[in-house]
Amino acid sequence: MEKYRIGMIGAGVTGTPLLRQLLDAPFVEMVGVADLDLRLPGITLARERGVPVTSNFIEIAEQGDQVDIIIDVTGSRKVREDLRRFMQFSGNTHTVIVHERIALLMMSLGAGKQVETQHEEMGY
Repeated sequence: MEKYRIGMIGAGVTGTPLLRQLLDAPFVEMVGVADLDLRLPGITLARERGVPVTSNFIEIAEQGDQVDIIIDVTGSRKVREDLRRFMQFSGNTHTVIVHERIALLMMSLGAGKQVETQHEEMGY
């Protein structure tokens, strides 16, 4: 069985619990985790599990079709816009970007209750 190759942008309050679930899934290969603050618990967890970390989320997107899914849980309009723009101009039609709302839905289904975000804005 092929593993889902996943990159995550955002390793804070929203990203860390999802990252933990992804790291524990035998069918997931984490290819990178990005956050501006490399001292966050999610970054520490990624490092402990041997996942590459970076403060530049574009480094994850630059892996091209070696990444199946990029999960954006930053809540940042600029990150969303920059990521979308990079993906359009790179010609990468393989990688799927998962918005924070979908990540929250996945986490809520797993928890059996609605998981809330700490982010004000959820537009995409």
